[in-house]
Amino acid sequence: QLQLVESGGGLVQPGGSLRLSCAASGFTLYYYAIGWFRQAPGKEREGVSCISSSGGSTNYANSVKGRFTISRDNAKNTVYLQMNSLKPEDTAVYYCAAAGTTWAPPGCPQRDFGSWGQGTQVIVSS
Repeated sequence: QLQLVESGGGLVQPGGSLRLSCAASGFTLYYYAIGWFRQAPGKEREGVSCISSSGGSTNYANSVKGRFTISRDNAKNTVYLQMNSLKPEDTAVYYCAAAGTTWAPPGCPQRDFGSWGQGTQVIVSS
């Protein structure tokens, strides 16, 4: 059974940084593109970023370009989301999910992803 577990969330001040981790259990991440998504209170879940299985291709939502960086360490079976210059509007529960493909689909559409993790809360507030 494919299982993903997110970690690394927390409370951070505006302008601060966090690094989220998405660890796989029960399967090898190497064969899957992985995406990060978030859901803010009262809003629909949205795609943040996704990365191909090799790590050679990445996609980002316009709202996080230049601030967030997705990466992966297949040897550690983990995908990361480095979040810098955080803003209050980045506050959300962040989820990772695996695509049924090796490539990172443009726009990281949620319909292409499954095996969702339980999420990790990120709060950006002073």
